[in-house]
This record gives sequence, structure tokens and C-alpha cells, in this order.
Amino acid sequence: TRHNAPVATILFSNPTKMNAMAYDMWRAVPQTLAELDRDPSVRVIVAAGDGEKAFISGADISQFEKLRGTAEAQADYNQAVEQAYLAPTQCAKPVIARIRGVCMGGGLGFAAACDLRFAADDAVFRMPAARLGLGYGYAGVRRFMNVLGAANTVDIFISARKFGAAEAMRMGFLSHVTPAADLERETADYCAMIAENAPLTIAAVKFATQQWQKDP
Repeated sequence: TRHNAPVATILFSNPTKMNAMAYDMWRAVPQTLAELDRDPSVRVIVAAGDGEKAFISGADISQFEKLRGTAEAQADYNQAVEQAYLAPTQCAKPVIARIRGVCMGGGLGFAAACDLRFAADDAVFRMPAARLGLGYGYAGVRRFMNVLGAANTVDIFISARKFGAAEAMRMGFLSHVTPAADLERETADYCAMIAENAPLTIAAVKFATQQWQKDP
């Protein structure tokens, strides 16, 4: 975590595996976000990948055999991932995904859980679950539908195709696309604008969106 009040940055770092999320990384997300949410000096939280190659390339599948080898272990792993996805939505402060490079699988899921998504124009997106034979839970699919709508959600899941930042913007997944060299600065400028606004108003908006996203 990089803390430069009023903006805090959570950096996902597993550079030898394109920032793939290891089990311990999934488990650390809720606690880290909760700590930043409690910190009165923090107004905005940015989630980013370490380096220029990836935001998050997905889950670290090399751990699957060891950590998902039994039904009980799989349930524990899946719960850790889902709690990480829920953490940005439960945070009273805005959480912005700053996406550079590859954003796939679990990375796409985490980005969808953030409030806004800023990306470099060379970012690449994919939901490869259908290629890997992995089931995707109702809550996760619903999260994508809240951002993308039903047709776009079905498209990216059943095709498992790659798509670029321009198409992600057209789908409504991204809030802003910028040249890679400008991404960090433009995200910082936007965060500075948020930080000048009333935190209780922002918290109220987040609470309202939380209620809207729940099942009826």
C-alpha cells in the first residue's frame, strides 16, 4: 500500500506472474481496504498493478491443485476471492481501478467491483473462464451485469475473447481511457478532484449504490 493522503494506492504485485493473484493476496484485500476506509486522512483509494505489463492477469492457477484440491479447500478459496470482490463495494470511500496492460479473469472481476475504472488505451481484457472450464458464481455474473448489462456480460463470458480498451469503454466497463503515459497523472487529477468534495456526500452515494446492487 502506498499512502499519500488524501489518496491511497493498493499495488498488486506478483511481477513474475503478471500480477496473478495468489491466495494470500486475495485474503489481504478486505483487511487492507477496511484499514484505509477507517483512516480519516484517506479520501480516495486507487487499485493498480505493479509495473506496466498487467493490472491483474487472473488468479494464480499454479496454486489450484494445492489449495483447491478438496471440496472444503475449494470452498475456502472461493470465499477468499468473493470477499476480495466484495471489499470495494463495502468501502465507504471511492475505489478506482487504474488499469495498465493485462486485466483478465480475477483481475477483470476485481475491476468490476471497483466504483470506477480508468485504463490505458493499450490495456487488454478477457474473461477466460469458459476456456479453463471454471464455473462462475451467480454473484460474480450479477456484478458484471450491473456494470456491462446482460448482453455484454453474456458476450465476454461465452466467447472468452480478448477485447481492448476502446471496446471496454463502449461497453461501459471503463470510465476513462487515456494514453498509457498519461494514465497515472489523469487518474491522480481525478482523485484530487474527488478529495476536495464532501466525504459524507460521497459515502451516501456509495451506500445508495450498495443498496441498488443487492438482490431485490
